[in-house]
Amino acid sequence: MRQPEKRHDRHQPLYTPEERKRRDQTPWTLVQGILAPLQFLVFLVSLVLVIRYLATGAGETAATVSVVIKTLILYLIMITGSIWEKVVFGKYLFARPFFWEDVFSMLVLALHTAYLVAVFGGFMDVRGQLLLALAAYAAYVINATQFILKLRAARLSAQRLDAEDAATLGVAE
Repeated sequence: MRQPEKRHDRHQPLYTPEERKRRDQTPWTLVQGILAPLQFLVFLVSLVLVIRYLATGAGETAATVSVVIKTLILYLIMITGSIWEKVVFGKYLFARPFFWEDVFSMLVLALHTAYLVAVFGGFMDVRGQLLLALAAYAAYVINATQFILKLRAARLSAQRLDAEDAATLGVAE
């Protein structure tokens, strides 16, 4: 005899209905939707410039400026993301659904800030500074992956719940 399928999604959805409504109504969602891919594009360009400098010694200024720009955009997305989190979840940081992503974001911020301190404080040589930037970039990639996976899981979960609701409505009619 076939056993009924068990639901593997036993944890809370990413958003409550009220949070989803606030998420959909706030302009900060659009801001995040614009800044996240912009930051990723700046990251890709900067990564190429940093690797080029480390491999050839050419383009020191371009590599340095690109990391500074990437870091400033990171600060901007963190500030606006905190505002978004406050609007949607009632907390500027460490709201239940994004707690671990926010924790790791602090490491990303610390590494990028350490890079700025090294550059503007004259600590380390340029190679050391750009290796620090690569460490910050590695942390950024991990953090961005965390967010992408979380949002993808939320989308799939919402689709599954919508399908279950539709099936329930179909049976009830």
